[in-house]
Amino acid sequence: MKASYPLGKLPPEHLARLFARHASSNQRVVLGPGIGHDAAVISFCEGQSADGRYLVAKTDPITFATEEIGWYAVHVNANDVACTGATPRWFLATLLLPQEGTDEALVDEVFGQIAATCKELDVALVGGHTEIAHGFDRPVVAGFMLGEVAPDGFVRPDGAVPGDVLLLTKGVAVEGTAIIAREKGSDLASIAPSLVERSRDFLHRPGISVVPDAAIAVAAGDVHAMHDPTEGGLATGLWELAEAAQVGLVVDEVAIPVFEETRALCQALELDPLGLIASGALLIAVASDDSDDVQSALAGAGIPSARIGRVVERRMGSVLRRPGGDRPLPRFDRDEITRLFE
Repeated sequence: MKASYPLGKLPPEHLARLFARHASSNQRVVLGPGIGHDAAVISFCEGQSADGRYLVAKTDPITFATEEIGWYAVHVNANDVACTGATPRWFLATLLLPQEGTDEALVDEVFGQIAATCKELDVALVGGHTEIAHGFDRPVVAGFMLGEVAPDGFVRPDGAVPGDVLLLTKGVAVEGTAIIAREKGSDLASIAPSLVERSRDFLHRPGISVVPDAAIAVAAGDVHAMHDPTEGGLATGLWELAEAAQVGLVVDEVAIPVFEETRALCQALELDPLGLIASGALLIAVASDDSDDVQSALAGAGIPSARIGRVVERRMGSVLRRPGGDRPLPRFDRDEITRLFE
């Protein structure tokens, strides 16, 4: 009997086989599925003319969080659209509700969260589907964000090249820290209540949106690739960026900003912060000559960033540079947070 897959993402090797097996030959697909490709890009017109527009499409569900689930759904989908250099424009949502506990107040609350967040991002809520579904013990929202970008503003997820500097905005792990504090508070008795309360508020401060980070970065310099590290944390986000572009990375572990709150929660629960779901931090591969300009522009908008490494040739591999010596860059096929939900 074959073993079942564990909680979390499908193994990337399996996904790669599926992508190869079912690849589309449609000529208007500018960017299709692939490892590290978090959004699809489609030409509005035949020939992909430079004066046209690209449609950017992204779908992502919210499954671990329950509090502010509608708010989450809009932001995480907008993030991946923004990572292509596009502007999020239109949002649809599929809302699946449990048989037990669903009432008018719950439905109104989730819809209100979605609508308010769309308004915050100047995104139109244009449709979706809602039902009370069999087999669910919590609400699940699968979001679908559409955006648009001019061809000359499109940032490819596989565009990193040797010599690029790797920047990371804010720090890790914003989303994971908030989810742990909100969903697993009973497991945090050893943590100071004030630290847990700050962690709960990470959704909003520093916040999981990277839409402003991405817009500022592409306006300030020659950005070759951007990635919003989600499941599998920063370590897996780095691996995905390298895999997409077929490059190597040298990452300085000491330079990676890890929030005090994240470190405390991870120590208490024996989790690795580098493998913890990390929306809220934007990973940027930028031309070396422009890295200072991008960091200055981000700082001017109140968004901290750190230089955490560089892109190298593929043959050099991807390494995590540590005080005790280099080791291969880790990859978390299962996000660390899944260990808390088994």
